[in-house]
Amino acid sequence: MTTQRSSDPHQLASAAVVVGVDGSEASDLAVRWAAETAAQRGRRLHIVHGLDLAVARAVLGVYDLMVPAVIDTIRRQGADHVATARRLAYDVDQGLTVETEVCEDHPAKLLIERSAAANLVVIGASGEGGTISHLGGTLLAVVSHGHGPVVVVRDTGTEYQTRCVGRVVVGVDGSEISEAAVGAAFAEASDRRAQLVAVYAWSDLPYGRFAGLPNTIPDRGVAAEAQSILAEQLAGWQEKYPDVDVMRKAYLSGPRHHLIEWSRSAQLLVVGSRGRGGFRGQLLGSTGNALIQRAHCPVMVVHSP
Repeated sequence: MTTQRSSDPHQLASAAVVVGVDGSEASDLAVRWAAETAAQRGRRLHIVHGLDLAVARAVLGVYDLMVPAVIDTIRRQGADHVATARRLAYDVDQGLTVETEVCEDHPAKLLIERSAAANLVVIGASGEGGTISHLGGTLLAVVSHGHGPVVVVRDTGTEYQTRCVGRVVVGVDGSEISEAAVGAAFAEASDRRAQLVAVYAWSDLPYGRFAGLPNTIPDRGVAAEAQSILAEQLAGWQEKYPDVDVMRKAYLSGPRHHLIEWSRSAQLLVVGSRGRGGFRGQLLGSTGNALIQRAHCPVMVVHSP
C-alpha cells in the first residue's frame, strides 16, 4: 500500500469540489452530484465555465464589426450558465459555500488547471454510448490530463438519476495506477458508508470470447493467481479503513463487461486512468473509455499521485 501524504493538495481542507458547466442537462446532473458530494464532505463547491473566447475571436476575425456583440452574448450566456448552476446547488443544500468562475479560457484548459488543487473535478456527459466522439473533446481532455480524481456523471437520457446508496466498485488490474484507484475507492466507500466491491479480470480479452463459462475461474492456478493479485492490491487499505466491508470478485476475462454489470447497482465506479500494459503517454485506457461511455453510475478516473 502506498501511504498517502498529508501534503496531498487534493485532500487539504481548502480543496474544493470543482464542477464544469455548459448549460446542458448532463451539466445540470453533474452540478447536483457535485453539490451532494461537497455538502457531504463539508467542502466548498466551485462552479466554473470556460468561454473559449480565443476561438470565437479567431472565427469572427474577418467580421470585425460583429466581434464585440458576439463576445458580449457569449459572456452573458456564460454568466447565465453559472447562475443556473448556483441555483441548482442551493436546491441541494442551502448551507453550501458556492463560488462561481467565468473565464476566457477553453473549458478543458480551465478545468485541468483547477484540478491541480481540487478535491475532485466533476464533469457531465451525455449519450448512450457509441463512439468516443459522443463524449466531446473537453471531457476527454479533462479525464486524460486532469490531476487527482475526475468524475464523469453521464446523462443517459432516461429516468435514471445518480444514486446516493449502493456499492462503490473499483477495477483492479495489478498496475501501479490501479493501486491509486483502490486507495481512492476505499476513501469513497468510507465517506459514503458503502460496501466496496473490488473487481479483477485475469485477462483483458473480451467477455464474449469465453461465452458460456461460469463467473468463476475454472483453472485453479489462474484462480489462485487472481486472488493473490487482489490480496496484494488491497493489502493495507482494509487496515486503514476498517469500517469498509470489502467483497472480492475475480473473473477470467472481460473487465469492462463485469465492471459495467456491477455499475448497474453501484453509486460510484472507480478506475485508474490507464490499465495494465498502458503507456504513460496514452490518453486513457480502453477499459476507461468504455466505462465513461457505458457505465450506469458516475465513474471516477484516478490519476497517478
